[in-house]
Amino acid sequence: MTKYVYDFAEGGRELKDLLGGKGGNLAEMAGLGLPVPPGFTITTDACRAFLRTGHEPYGLGDEVSLHLERLERQAGRRLGDPADPLLVSVRSGAKFSMPGMMETVLNVGLTDATVAGLAARADDERFAWDCYRRLVQMFGRTVRGVPAEAFRDVDDAALDAAGLRSLTTEYQRVFRDHTGEDFPQDPREQLDQAVRAVFGSWNAERAVLYRRQERIPAGLGTAVNVVAMVFGNRGADSGTGVAFTRDPATGAPGVYGDYLANAQGEDVVAGIRNTVPLQELEHLDKASYDELLAHMATLERHYQDLCDIEFTIERGKLWMLQTRVGKRTAAAAFVIAAQLVDEGMIDLDEALTRVSGDQLARLMFPAFDLSGGPTRIAHGVAASPGAAVGAAVFDAHRAAELAATGTPVILVRRETNPDDLPGMIAARGILTSRGGKTSHAAVVARGMGKTCVCGAEALEVDVHKGQFTVDGHVVSEGDVVSIDGTSGSVYLGEVPVQPSPVVRYFEGTLSPHADPLVRAVDRLLTHADKRRRLAVRANADTPEDAARARRFGAQGIGLCRTEHMFLGERRTLVERLILARTDADRDAALAALLPLQRADFTGLFHEMAGLPVTVRLIDPPLHEFLPPLEELAVRVARAEERGQDPGHDRELLDAVHRMHEENPMLGLRGVRLGLVIPGLFAMQVRAIAEAAAQVPGAQAEIMVPLVGAVQELEAVREEAQRLLRELGVDARIGTMIEVPRAALTAGEIARAADFFSFGTNDLTQMGWGFSRDDVEGAFFTRYLELGIFGVSPFESIDRDGVGRLIRIAVAEGRAARPDLHIGVCGEHGGDPESIRFFHDAGLDYVSCSPFRVPVARLEAGRCGVTAAGSDTR
Repeated sequence: MTKYVYDFAEGGRELKDLLGGKGGNLAEMAGLGLPVPPGFTITTDACRAFLRTGHEPYGLGDEVSLHLERLERQAGRRLGDPADPLLVSVRSGAKFSMPGMMETVLNVGLTDATVAGLAARADDERFAWDCYRRLVQMFGRTVRGVPAEAFRDVDDAALDAAGLRSLTTEYQRVFRDHTGEDFPQDPREQLDQAVRAVFGSWNAERAVLYRRQERIPAGLGTAVNVVAMVFGNRGADSGTGVAFTRDPATGAPGVYGDYLANAQGEDVVAGIRNTVPLQELEHLDKASYDELLAHMATLERHYQDLCDIEFTIERGKLWMLQTRVGKRTAAAAFVIAAQLVDEGMIDLDEALTRVSGDQLARLMFPAFDLSGGPTRIAHGVAASPGAAVGAAVFDAHRAAELAATGTPVILVRRETNPDDLPGMIAARGILTSRGGKTSHAAVVARGMGKTCVCGAEALEVDVHKGQFTVDGHVVSEGDVVSIDGTSGSVYLGEVPVQPSPVVRYFEGTLSPHADPLVRAVDRLLTHADKRRRLAVRANADTPEDAARARRFGAQGIGLCRTEHMFLGERRTLVERLILARTDADRDAALAALLPLQRADFTGLFHEMAGLPVTVRLIDPPLHEFLPPLEELAVRVARAEERGQDPGHDRELLDAVHRMHEENPMLGLRGVRLGLVIPGLFAMQVRAIAEAAAQVPGAQAEIMVPLVGAVQELEAVREEAQRLLRELGVDARIGTMIEVPRAALTAGEIARAADFFSFGTNDLTQMGWGFSRDDVEGAFFTRYLELGIFGVSPFESIDRDGVGRLIRIAVAEGRAARPDLHIGVCGEHGGDPESIRFFHDAGLDYVSCSPFRVPVARLEAGRCGVTAAGSDTR
């Protein structure tokens, strides 16, 4: 039979697939001898079986009973004993941390019969009724779906025992009114219902949304942890808190966290009461504080990483309730990785696995420029760094609606809860008046890379009126505010931004030793360059782009789009080419374009001297360089209405009609254009060759677009080679693989190609049969909701479909020509997830926008470490 339940003594973090992160880490802490309350974990196998069938798997109930008896013996109390009841918490715990997205129920086991026993044992009637009202409220909301607002919000700290007893009776009445049933008085029924609710919460809307945002597989399921309750709400000598072994916002070493006296754990995370800094615990309970710091050091040495720890103190006794490798900001990730190398805990290879290309990309976003003296209206906890500007919005769903229209928004709440997730994802930043660095808003924002300021206590937030007031200012929905997640400052109006220090370092205007973050980025990126196999080039069309790409570490240009050189004032020359009636007219238009193209390429070769420059011959249909059909038709009609001769506009309109295509993406473009319009590609090849001849060290590569048959490439190659020989210039000639047929006949095409470069944008469009420009609003959202897409195939490469075409092309191309050089120049070349695929597929280089070059360098280095056999988490 399948084993569905494990005691903490039976597992460890290596079983996190089965026990979830929380269960595995509880078992790990127990194995280290840390003070962990007794308990057991119900596995993800049980959850998946429940979700598949709608009921608990056979034998689970008996296993739970067996382990519950064991727990009762360890705790010295029984569930449901009216004299001395055992209470347990029931918590979710998936393999990957999903903070606040699934359900937790505390104080399970309290009933009308057992509350008196708890009061007698604790000699504290108020404490017992506080626990009972919490259970009714939490159980009603999370297990039975009673709306949270149905339970009256009160300041529980102000209530005595009688007040809490009355509040519990009120909550039980609310429960009955909404469910049609009395609050369950059988403790085992409470436990079973709570377990089923945690299983079901895996598919709750907010959990599904979070998994989609964080790309967590939907089929994992969650484990359930049943743990003997320890109580932080037993008076001034009790409390609960969250601790980090380093600052999760900056990476700085020290003591970081929040503590709340006389409270239970959910009070800290929910942010409904403002905490005190963890250092205050030293003055409140030095013995527990010292013991906690010792356990924190033990855990960081054991995990060799920043640890996030939840703890409770009950009457001076410290209990460790959870640990995990802590979520951190992008800046903290780099700083901590470098610190751990310096401290001898990890090596540089392992440090590369602790950071990611996505994190580096976040560090390259701008920060506020405060030189203009903006009006600071409040200050809170700097919970997640960055600079965010937007319209203040006080409702999560309204924030999502406005963001969908393109309006940047700042979500403002007293505190956030998991139901606010859609608005948190949509917002540029999050601002709350309550909570600290470990509140729900802070933890989720850090995980998503969102700017967040928490605990700005001066704000009086009224979500019903849609406004907040502070120091005489009233900020209503739609008013612009700016929040600085690095300093915690809140500003009225829009504050301008300035480049990030990381970008200034790449630009060469800031020393790599300027601050700990820049030092860490420099160090890890330097090591990544040593470890990567993939070269990194840039997509650049101008000398300015090329210069920036080189400063950012590009090893050449992987894509120069020549069609961008025909825009602006040069459109008139393209119009002459299109309107040419004779060979002489056409040749004259091409002759006029030649020196302009040559000058363009000369600038690129100068900036990239000594490095390869891949120039793609003109790709889009020529009519794209003409005014739109509707605009021309209006101009011609108005001229005729005035009795004027439309002249040139009439010629252009006739040309647009003549060249009209039902599906231009599949029409006269790319190689077809070069073969149909004599001299067009020859002019470009001549310009490339003449420019290369002028620049010492120029390495020209000529790329033919949209090839689907080897005969097309052979025709272009023959003429290009003749011109190159004539001018005495060496240049490689290759093709983009962007048509599915090209990928499937790559062995034939390779005979005529020196290199392949995958154009993954078109390959994705043609492979899927939809246009990137047309489908985003049409059905992508629905496809993401249904799980058809985990992520847009234009964002990360479709490994199974388009990826298979790439693998086929690589294998057959190299089989025909072993020295075939292969890269990618689509937008996927700068996507970290896609880069890992390109590494595994055996490509030689990726090419991306200049801004993404450092991201690609880092991710390629991480791939190199993985390929060398380093252990990644």
